[in-house]
Amino acid sequence: MSRLGGQQVPDGVRRLAVAAAVAGASSAIAAGVAAATAATVFARRVVTPDANRPETVEVVAVKGEVVTLRADDETTMPGRYGLWQDGGRTHARVGDVTSYDTVAGTVRRPLLGVDSGRLKPGKARLNQYYYAGDPFTALGLPFSDVTIEGDSTLHGWLVPGAELNVEEHAAGASVRSAAGSTQSSTKLKSGSAPTGGPWAILVHGRGATREECLRALPVLHRLGFTSLVAGYRSTFGLPVPPVGPLARYHLGDTEWRDVEAAIVYAAEHGAEEVVLFGWSMGGAIVMQTVARSWTADRVKGLVLDAPVMDWRDTLAHQARVNKLPPAVGRLGQSVLSHRSAWRLAGTEAPVDLDRLDWVSRAAEVRHPILLIHSKDDEFVPSTPSEKFAEARPDLVTYVSVEGARHCKEWNVDQNTWESAVARFLLRL
Repeated sequence: MSRLGGQQVPDGVRRLAVAAAVAGASSAIAAGVAAATAATVFARRVVTPDANRPETVEVVAVKGEVVTLRADDETTMPGRYGLWQDGGRTHARVGDVTSYDTVAGTVRRPLLGVDSGRLKPGKARLNQYYYAGDPFTALGLPFSDVTIEGDSTLHGWLVPGAELNVEEHAAGASVRSAAGSTQSSTKLKSGSAPTGGPWAILVHGRGATREECLRALPVLHRLGFTSLVAGYRSTFGLPVPPVGPLARYHLGDTEWRDVEAAIVYAAEHGAEEVVLFGWSMGGAIVMQTVARSWTADRVKGLVLDAPVMDWRDTLAHQARVNKLPPAVGRLGQSVLSHRSAWRLAGTEAPVDLDRLDWVSRAAEVRHPILLIHSKDDEFVPSTPSEKFAEARPDLVTYVSVEGARHCKEWNVDQNTWESAVARFLLRL
């Protein structure tokens, strides 16, 4: 399947685009209409959250603590992953490949745990989140559900660091204890948040949920960081789903204001300095935050995992993946960014792609950055990350993980990921 965060450009649109590219002068008008239609569909796909999550891998057998999967590009990848089944009602965790039967076309992986439902033969969806649920159900970490007031009401998980008392956080919330019960009698007192102490604000990527950030919580918890896993305006699973332009992705060009609201929340609850984490589009969001927010001085550093450092490059790559002619891909970018065309994409405003290009803007960066990216990222190419790191060796620590594709660096090499993060944070 062609990738647009799990979405596929329809074959009919692709045929229109190809027809537009090869049409002769006698059909210039028809070709122009076809190209504009294809470009508009492409642009809208980029900015539209897709709730449809197809189950594309096959569970062949589940026997004891072994899962047999049909071999494909996903199931043969190294590392540990989650498996969703039954529309997300079932979630299991599987380990690295232990055997590959090339004749049968299957791989075996250890079944490390079933978090909900019952894993059975049939279709499933592999995910890099590995964990499922919330910080307590997934990791046994105490946390609070908190609301963050910004352009709209946002929701976050607040997870105190190892040496902090959970009762000192987030006024008025009930807290799940490590013992496993919800302590409704444990009310968090207004204004009693710790003064100072390191905080991390974690921002997931396009088409993802807050669960994407769960993998980072153990190392942050051990280091004593208070972690705020913050949703933003188009996050999946919000209690009140956004409507209209707020329901569209703006590729970081507006979502940064939601991270600003999270930084304000952290400051009001005792944080003096914060570290921002961003995965994929979340990386683009936090880069805009430190460039445009008045709260940037409170940010001590950034950790970016497979970030989009240049949306033009990523969109051109996605156009190629979807077999769109280059001219149609460029026209799709214009639909997103041009003052006379952006309404076709349904966004709140034009998306300023120049402002989102950190390869060109590398000289403006003033925060230390840990940048982790896989050379074979099939969704967000690593070349802009590499160029950005080369331009700013004074501020950027670059870690390349082999064979991890998109946002799976932790899954493929947890030790490298966590060690790099710990070293970076301890140096700040």
